[in-house]
Formats: sequence, C-alpha cells, structure tokens
Amino acid sequence: MPTPLRHHLITRSQNPADLLNAATRLFGGAIAASPLDELCGGEHELRGVAAPDFAVGYFASPLDVRVATPKGRARGSYFVNIGVSGAISASCGALRATLDETTAGVANPGDTQELRPLRSRRTRFLGLRIDASLVDQEFTALTGHPPVSTVRFDFALDLAGPKGRAVRLLVRSLLEQLDSQDPLFQRAELRRGQLRCLVTALLLAQPHSHTDELRDGPRPGHPRSLRAALAFIEANLSEHIGLDDIAGAAGCSPRTLSSAFRGRLGLSPMAYVRDLRLDRIREDILTSTDPVGTIAYRWGVSHLGRFAGQYRARFAELPSDTARRR
Repeated sequence: MPTPLRHHLITRSQNPADLLNAATRLFGGAIAASPLDELCGGEHELRGVAAPDFAVGYFASPLDVRVATPKGRARGSYFVNIGVSGAISASCGALRATLDETTAGVANPGDTQELRPLRSRRTRFLGLRIDASLVDQEFTALTGHPPVSTVRFDFALDLAGPKGRAVRLLVRSLLEQLDSQDPLFQRAELRRGQLRCLVTALLLAQPHSHTDELRDGPRPGHPRSLRAALAFIEANLSEHIGLDDIAGAAGCSPRTLSSAFRGRLGLSPMAYVRDLRLDRIREDILTSTDPVGTIAYRWGVSHLGRFAGQYRARFAELPSDTARRR
C-alpha cells in the first residue's frame, strides 16, 4: 500500500507529545500514552482526516498508546486498526491479537485498547473511528429494524480471507478518495457513501453479536404507508410538522402510523423526526460557520431552550460545545 493520506499531514516530530496532542484533536480525545510503557523517542508522524461521524489516521510511530471511546459521543465509537507495515501487539480486555497487514483489530464502544508496536520492525498502521450511529443505520438498512442492543464485533478481523479482503479493499478505496485532488471526490456525499459501503461490509464480514439476524437475510421492506411517512418527513424536515401531518401523508391513522414506527424503527414518529432533525443540525454546526440558533431555526426548531436539552441528551454535549470544535 502506498503511503496513505499523503496530502493530510498533521504532525511530524521527534517529540511524542506532539503526536499525542495531534491524535487527541483528530480522534476527539480518544488517544493517550499507554501506562504500560514510558514515552519513547524516534520519529512520530500522523496524517489524518476527520468528519462529523468518522476519522481516519495514519500513524508512523514506535509509541505505545491507549485508545478509548472519545468523550462527548453519547453512543460511542468503533475503532478499526489495520497494519500497513510492521506489527502491533494489541489487547482489548482479555483479548489479544497481533495486528499486521493480514489481521486488523475491531474495538467496540466502551472498549479500551492497548496498542504496542513491535520494536524490531518499522510499524505503520491505520486507525479508523466510526460513530456507533453509522453502524446502527447500516444495520437497520440491512435488516429493516435497528439493533435492540449495541452491535459488538469480534476483536480480530482476518483480512486475508475473502470477506476480510473486501473490507480491506473498501478501506483502500476510501483512502484513495481522500487523497484524490479531483473536486468530485471532495464532496461529502461521496465520502459518506464510501464510508457506508465500508460499514456494511464490516457488518457482513466480521462476526458480531447480531450476526444471526444478517444470516437470515434482509427482512421485507417497509410497508407503503411507512415509506410514504419517511419520505414526507425527509421532504419537510425544516417545517413545523406534527403527527397528524405525517399520518395524512401516509394515508393512515396516527395510531396505525405510531404502531408501524415502533414496530419497524423502534421509536415513535415524532421521536424519529426529533432525532433526524438533531442529526442534521449537528452536521450543519460542524460544517458551517453559521450561528447555532440560525441553524436550529433553519431546521424547524421553535424553542431553543428545549432544543439544547434534547441535543445534549442525544450527543452528550451542548450545541455550543460542538460549535467550538469547528
């Protein structure tokens, strides 16, 4: 694999603290020096790209690190570590694996990893952070319903097998897209589409706590009324819409609609509207310089105080906290 993220150098330094500070910014506070060993000298390099729901970094460093769920992310994140050269002794609780070009490591939300590069070899590896919400969304697309509990992957991912090779191919494709100077590949829509493919492949390739549901194949699609309701919500999300409006667009009673939402999506119609609206607001806060209040009103929020409380309940931080990271 050629050097990835070649246009996205963040730091290159002899000081390991520079790497840790840069990694903290890239991954939202998820990286720290491992207490299992002392800080070591040498060349420390980090290249990376971050977006609202994922980050990817290329590490060239002999430093031992500890990786944990970033603060401020209510539902946590998954971490996928893939060797580029050399090898890493990795542990996650009682689990152990040697990560290299043929074996990756997948850590689940709430897990803490210890990554210790083998000193005898020149170690380079990729680290991907993927928000749990993305995994939930792709699981829902595959099965027709959200997971009833957190999807928890097995730790060691075999990249040499047929399924693992597909994951690795999609990782390479994502990196090539990030490195491309073509303006088309800089569009957020294409990057998100590539990331969704990667998450879907991970769900299908790597055993996890809900694998049996995927072996049974996708469930039948949503009924017409629910599809109509979802399309209406998507088209009118910035407007003040209520349950009766959605039910009217779906051609059914509010009670029937609520039952369909709870049965298929696991939440009420208005809770779905609220969560989708909050997700869109968060994306706009992170990708624009508009004031938070302007963005919230743009998406149909009428009461900023109530909005702030709902936002904190969903993302474990206030909108103003998110805005400070722009």
